[in-house]
Amino acid sequence: MPDFNQELDARGLNCPLPILRAKKAIAQLGSGEVLKIVATDPGSVKDFEAFCKQTGNELLASEEAGGEYTFYIKKA
Repeated sequence: MPDFNQELDARGLNCPLPILRAKKAIAQLGSGEVLKIVATDPGSVKDFEAFCKQTGNELLASEEAGGEYTFYIKKA
């Protein structure tokens, strides 16, 4: 697991809310800082991959355990 600067709890939220909340949180981070996101929406896997491609931010890692999806995104 990468180190992170901020954590976002997006459990129980469905698309597009996890992405919208992440976008807001990343805007508050400095370049090179990492946001950890925990979500329960299975669609968030593809959503965060697409989000990172579109925004230029780096998806450092993603994992699934017990129905929870964890993402680490490094701000460009």
